[in-house]
Amino acid sequence: MKKNSGPGFSKAVQDPAAFSALISGRVQGVGFRYSCYHEACRLGISGWVRNTMDGDVEVWAEGSRGKLERFLEWLRRGPPGARVNSVQTGAAAPAGYTGFAIEP
Repeated sequence: MKKNSGPGFSKAVQDPAAFSALISGRVQGVGFRYSCYHEACRLGISGWVRNTMDGDVEVWAEGSRGKLERFLEWLRRGPPGARVNSVQTGAAAPAGYTGFAIEP
């Protein structure tokens, strides 16, 4: 699930944008990771989502800027049952993930 490069890949795939995010609030035990996975797949976002030990959710996302903006809007809302208090983001260099995963 990592690193695609070389001839035949479009510029959007070769030069994607990326961000990391830490989502705080009532975000564990409400299906946040699974809903996040489905939303990322729907948008064509690559990366991963995982719970943190202190009750937050951490996300790594890569894709086109437009798709990442839509994904970030979704992260700020979360799935039904979640209560998102804050989303801290940081721009990052893409790592070349393909696909999206739920990590433990």
